[in-house]
Amino acid sequence: MLFRSQGEAERIRHATDASMAAQLAALQMLKPGMNEHDIEARMQYEFLKRGCERPAYAPIVGAGANSTVLHYSADDAPIMAGDVVVMDVAGEYAMYASDITRTAPASGKFTDRQREIYNIVLGAQQAAMAAFKPGKSKLTGRDSDSLFKVAYDYINSHGKDLHGQPLGQYFIHGLGHYVGLEVHDVGDPSGPIPRGAVFTVEPGIYIPEEKLGIRIEDIVWVSPEGKLVDLTAGLPHTAEEIEGTMAGSPTAKQ
Repeated sequence: MLFRSQGEAERIRHATDASMAAQLAALQMLKPGMNEHDIEARMQYEFLKRGCERPAYAPIVGAGANSTVLHYSADDAPIMAGDVVVMDVAGEYAMYASDITRTAPASGKFTDRQREIYNIVLGAQQAAMAAFKPGKSKLTGRDSDSLFKVAYDYINSHGKDLHGQPLGQYFIHGLGHYVGLEVHDVGDPSGPIPRGAVFTVEPGIYIPEEKLGIRIEDIVWVSPEGKLVDLTAGLPHTAEEIEGTMAGSPTAKQ
């Protein structure tokens, strides 16, 4: 059953709020010379001290070439100047999961190319969210009701790789999944998304040749009125917000 009761939604929100605090702490401490496991350890500390019992899944902190590996979990490589770092880490509270990813530049500023790819991923996410229609949209498929298709088409029509080819080939996973007692919870992604459902929206582009992987993952809830509510709205989303948070700017989104 995809509908989340008020109690279930509150547990997921608690896990999400604690995980947001962990993501913010990671952004504020990230710098070249650290190790991936330094970031992972701090993130786990932050969500555990806020009531989460454990990670909701194996944490992923991947820098440089590791940012392009989807299920990278070694989390033991050095973070170098110029790397982007994918941080797919969240906690579980009272048996309910959250799932959040942010990507940040180790040096505090995205390069022009990193910013270009980041903005394409963010644009794809925003396009998918804007296209959502309760009881009609679905997570997978290639028809007009597919949120995946919206995101894929956006990525494939914006930007090129180093050989002048479209970027759709580098979006190598689904757009999202349902979340509940499991981080990848039950539910048919090819069916309409109902009111009360909680799911992720997580487009990504992974270009091994450039050692460049970008994923932005937010967790959303469909209200009883059919509105898509971003449970991670308080986190930085844009490249400028990421950079501002890393710099400690008081105007950064936090």
